[in-house]
Amino acid sequence: MNPFSNILNSPRTSIAGLLIGIVTIANVLSHQGITLGAAGSGSVISLVSGLAAALLGLLAKDPANSADPAHSTNSTSTAKLGALMLCALLITGTMPLTGCSEATVAQNIVNWTPALESAVAVVDSTASVLDTAAAPIFAAAEVGFDAASNLLIVQAKAYLASPSAGVLAQLQTAVVNFQQQVNAALLQAAKITNPTSQQHVLNAINAVATVVTAMLALLQSVSSKAAVQRMAAQSSIKLATVRPYLDEQKTIATVAAHYNEPASIAALQVAEVRISAAQAGF
Repeated sequence: MNPFSNILNSPRTSIAGLLIGIVTIANVLSHQGITLGAAGSGSVISLVSGLAAALLGLLAKDPANSADPAHSTNSTSTAKLGALMLCALLITGTMPLTGCSEATVAQNIVNWTPALESAVAVVDSTASVLDTAAAPIFAAAEVGFDAASNLLIVQAKAYLASPSAGVLAQLQTAVVNFQQQVNAALLQAAKITNPTSQQHVLNAINAVATVVTAMLALLQSVSSKAAVQRMAAQSSIKLATVRPYLDEQKTIATVAAHYNEPASIAALQVAEVRISAAQAGF
């Protein structure tokens, strides 16, 4: 694969990837206390991050020439960066949440609900392929998945219809509760001794975990600092604890497919979301 050819053939996607990389690196440096000096009332790092994020927002919204098939293809990929990518890059708290409107975030959360329904359906069917010893462990792990996913979907659609503070609080609770169920299920899966059965279980739960984490990241972008702290305090099983049981490559593939974007862009997206979640206390 020739990287220079890719840049020439997909300039918009390449530029978007570069901007996301700049914001990601700047955020990490900022949280390590590296500022590179002062710039006005802020720091050079925050200035660079803000400018890169602003350019990313403009790039995602810049319409391509519909008469040009090449531009149309690039526009499809770049436009899919949309609210999730921009907001996820900004939820670290080092920059204002530019472009992360409640309506846009609510729509993005609802857009993930079909994937959630599909993932939970796979979980429901997984028990039939497990060995005798693994089945009861898995059954204990998946208790409440259907009810939790149904409630989350209802709350997500309610928030889209009426993005009020009260509905937002209910959605925050639903997301955190489901995330904790998923994390607990991953820990239960670790107790399965049969390698084949364990892999089936982890694959099924990972699919659910990817969607719930994406929803949580979106929700963070429109939640107050106090609300995020409250949500994190309710997360007794932290992501760091279950990280060994998460399949990052499959997560990246799921995100890339959902937004119809290159895996390299999705990888940056996933990395930033995980950094932001950890920094927030999840």
